[in-house]
Parts: sequence; structure tokens; C-alpha cells
Amino acid sequence: MNGSVWLRGAFGLLVSFLLACSEKPPQAEFQHFGLALGTSFSVKVTRLPQGVDPARLRDRLDRLLEEVDARMSTYRPDSELSRFNRSRTTRWQPVSPQLAFVVAEALEISRWSRGAFDVTVGPLVNLWGFGPDPRTREPPPPEAIKAARARTGYRKLEVRMQAPALRKRQPDLYVDLSAIAKGWAVDRLAEYLESEGIGDYLVEIGGELRLKGRSPRGGPWRIAIERPVAGVRALGKILALTDIAVATSGDYRNYFEVDGRRFSHTIDPRTGYPVSHRLASVTVLRHTCTRADGLATAFMVMGPEEGYARAEAENIPALFIVKDEDGFRERATSAFRQLIEGGSS
Repeated sequence: MNGSVWLRGAFGLLVSFLLACSEKPPQAEFQHFGLALGTSFSVKVTRLPQGVDPARLRDRLDRLLEEVDARMSTYRPDSELSRFNRSRTTRWQPVSPQLAFVVAEALEISRWSRGAFDVTVGPLVNLWGFGPDPRTREPPPPEAIKAARARTGYRKLEVRMQAPALRKRQPDLYVDLSAIAKGWAVDRLAEYLESEGIGDYLVEIGGELRLKGRSPRGGPWRIAIERPVAGVRALGKILALTDIAVATSGDYRNYFEVDGRRFSHTIDPRTGYPVSHRLASVTVLRHTCTRADGLATAFMVMGPEEGYARAEAENIPALFIVKDEDGFRERATSAFRQLIEGGSS
């Protein structure tokens, strides 16, 4: 597998599997693990339909992950996205249907979030040392932030699906899909499994998941949302889910500190600075991981008040974990509570 680090540090493994309590659980008939897209991935299939060859299945899954990397990496200079970013033309540039689709999804979330999620935030992410450029441990000067912000703005990017193409309205616009492409890769693998007649599976890439059918235990898949504590891996709330996608965004794995002040990898495109609110993590449940991934980032930027209010108003299942003086406080939307209490199918 290609091990490029195009998602290095973007989002850690914020959702963990919980397939057992005290006894050893039944094993999935098919399991495939590895590294891809700069993170880890895992595919579990409770049982394979007759005629599905495990070796061919592994090979096809690996090829799909490599395809995502080759199209959407900002770490690979030869990727389709990197070639688009290097171009300085403002004319329509033909792209693959896959790249056009993911950009269209990202633009929709950018508009919906009023810029809290911005598919063109890359120059700011890179400036703060959380992208493919060399790492930094010092906040950039205000004039550099102002200059990077001048290169951003989702309204400066256009996409069309017929004769798929992208167009910049500003020559040095830079598109970064790190906050959504991982979710799309999960969907790609899940859709391929279903095309093979597989109905009981769990697909995970870097903590983003999509689940369907039954686990090897015979019931829903069980996962645990990680407690957002820096420096340790601790399981938190346990969920029993199926037929749904899960994505989590948080600020406690990737950051740097200067004089006691923490600078998170989550950059607010509206200000050019890392978020400084008390939201530690947010988990979103949707029917596609592409949408869940993008919305989790948007809510993480919005923060505990604006993000929660928007999710509640739009009936989006989401769990917000907020830092307070005594530790952490969970705040679930009505849709999240109803889904968990009533089952996800």
C-alpha cells in the first residue's frame, strides 16, 4: 500500500472499536488492516458471500485506497489535486468525476456552514504547520496570516459535474480535501463491499467509520467514542450502531504549545487562527461518511454553542464533548439521543 502522509496529523484516531467486553468475541470471517492515506485502516466483514475470493477482495480494497490517494493527496506532487493546485489558470480544468464529486460535497458544506468549513483553507493550515509544508512550532506573524487568508475563500472555486471540471477565480487558490476525503474513501470501500453482495461490514479509516448489518456477535456493531484526553487513549461512550456512518473531529491530538498556550490544528477559516473555544471533540452520525466527516469539521470550528445550535436546529445527530472546570461534559442533540435510543437503522 502507498503510505503517503497526505493526512499527517489532520485528524487522529478519535473513534475506537469496541468488539468485546470481558470475553473474547467471535471473529469476523474477513479482516483487512493496513496503512493508507497517512493513517491506518481496517475492514471487517462478518461473513463473505459464496464465491467472493478474500485475496481478490483485499487487492481491490488496496487499489481503491491508492486511487483516492492518487487523486486527492496534497502530499503527493503527482496527485490530480496537486496538479490542479499548481496550475495558475482561471479557465475550467477537466478533472475526474471522483474529484469533482468530492469538491462539490466540500463546497456544499462550505456554503452550508457559512465558511466554518472551507475547502480552500489549505494555505492557512500549511502556514500554521499542520499541512504538507515543514512543521512549525511558532505562531506565524499577523501579516503572514493576512496574506494566507487572501488566498482562501470557497466562493472563488467552481465545480461542474457534466464534463467534470474545476475552475479557480483566483490563480493561487489552493484546495485541501483532508477534512472530507477520508470519509469519502470510507464510502468508496463500503460501496464496493456492497457491490460484492456483502451486507455485514465495518469500514474504518483513521477513526472514520461506516457500518452495515450485523457484527460477528450477531447484533449491532459496538464502538466507543474516545475520551478527548491529550497523551492517553481512553474509551468513553459506547454506542451500538448499524447502517450508518460515524465521524469525529477533535483538537486534542495534534497541536503545539508556546508559553503555555495551545495552538490546535483546527483552523477557523473565518479568522485565520486556530480555534480557542472549549469544544474538545464532536461526533456526527450520517448516512454517508463523506458528509459526516465534513460536518464534524464544521462543527469543530463553530464551537460548543454555535455548532450545537446549528446541529440541533437542523436535526443532525451529533455528540459534543466540551471541556469545563471539572473535566468534560457531553451534550447530545435530540436527533443523536433519539437515534441511539431507537437504533440506527
